[in-house]
Amino acid sequence: MSRARATAVGFTAVLMWALLALLTVRTAPVPPLQLNAICFTLGGLVGLVWTLSTGGLGRLRAVSWKVYAFGTAGLFGYHLFYFSALRLAPAAEASLIAYLWPLLIVLLSGFLPGERLGAGHVAGAVMAFAGAGLLIAEGIGSPDRAALPGYGLALLCALTWSGYSILSRRMGAVPTAAVTVFCLMTAILSVPAHLALEVTAWPTGPAGWLATLGLGLGPVGLAFFTWDVGVKRGDIQLLGTASYAAPLLSTLALVIAGSATASLKLALAATLITGGATLAAYAGRRIARGSGEVTPG
Repeated sequence: MSRARATAVGFTAVLMWALLALLTVRTAPVPPLQLNAICFTLGGLVGLVWTLSTGGLGRLRAVSWKVYAFGTAGLFGYHLFYFSALRLAPAAEASLIAYLWPLLIVLLSGFLPGERLGAGHVAGAVMAFAGAGLLIAEGIGSPDRAALPGYGLALLCALTWSGYSILSRRMGAVPTAAVTVFCLMTAILSVPAHLALEVTAWPTGPAGWLATLGLGLGPVGLAFFTWDVGVKRGDIQLLGTASYAAPLLSTLALVIAGSATASLKLALAATLITGGATLAAYAGRRIARGSGEVTPG
């Protein structure tokens, strides 16, 4: 598979993740760990189909248990934080904070061999984090402060997924089929945790079940496999740049569906977060050109 094609495959995950917040909201009142168990069971089934169709089943035995532990921790942790954040804080605001991960990918990729950070990266980070700060400022010292734990969990989402993506880059030899095991292990771990810590609640009506099914098959299913292909075989910084469309698309989907209210604060925060991430990516491309590296576009 060519680098350009792998990058395009990776971008399909961004499009699916643009619906992650909306579908998560529609699965209420299912608690986070139970939602993890349901969605990753579906995601694991998607993975089995992927693995069988690509003939990768036999390669799974050669994968180290440390890789399986790493992947399971990444998927389990990120989605527990994400589902909890959207249950504890307004969906659009929490989702935007969680979508700091594309910016963090660019910043953290500066620590990879052959990469470095510049002033543009720092300026972009300041801009994006100003947008995140705008979202939570009204909650400090006001009745909305009850949402602050949700915002904190959303930030943990961003840190978890950016770290997972960067470290995945260093595991390029691990077959994408291994994500099947990540999904199934996440589902297995979620069941006893749910039974011990949560009260079982099922989706409400056909719409709730359809949202749960869509979540498990798309953003929490196929998206992991296409993203894994992209970060391992494609242009990871270009993928990070393309990912900046996700916060805007996600917020727009929530507003159109009536799950969030359009406001100047929300629009400004989305612009700052997306603009800051884009600035950081542009700075990275300039640094790459200046060092003589070949960059897309």
